[in-house]
Amino acid sequence: MPDDKKGEKQSEKPQKSEKGERKKVLPPQAAKPKSMAEVKIIRIAESDIEGNKKLEHALTRIKGISWSYARAIRKVLGFENKQFANFTDEEIEKVKDALSNPSKYNIPTWLYNKQKDPISGKDYHLLSSDLRLSNRTDIENLKKIKCYKGVRHIYNYKVRGQRTRSRGANVRGRVGTSVGVIKKKLVPQKSEEK
Repeated sequence: MPDDKKGEKQSEKPQKSEKGERKKVLPPQAAKPKSMAEVKIIRIAESDIEGNKKLEHALTRIKGISWSYARAIRKVLGFENKQFANFTDEEIEKVKDALSNPSKYNIPTWLYNKQKDPISGKDYHLLSSDLRLSNRTDIENLKKIKCYKGVRHIYNYKVRGQRTRSRGANVRGRVGTSVGVIKKKLVPQKSEEK
């Protein structure tokens, strides 16, 4: 029995190759790479979602979907919170349709991220690049009309009333040189003795 343990330890030790370099021999279970067939990736709303995640968790990987919105979609569709790879193609198409047309599935409007749009007056829920574009145009409009928030955006200050006296250098960037305490070196005085 002790001989078997010695044999196992010897196989894990690095062995010299022909050039003299040492190579570590891996145990057989660690040498197998995962095949791509095991990890299913699903493309929804310009986002790649891993199939091993559960439905609610997987939907939150999409920009513009919060936990509460993902839970609302799951409950409206009547699905279980199982792994996303276990869904059929028809169920995945239902999820995609619910994300693109939330009013069709009676998802409450208070969960939408674009409520009472100033131009159309309607409620929307935007995802991924549409959400980024909408936020960018909203900020550009604030800058254009030069309201208080727009001016704060122009000068790259904090917009929502946070303090700027001691914080905010990471938002604005460091201005000027950093000030630190420099201690004077003590020079020993020479005694004038003759």
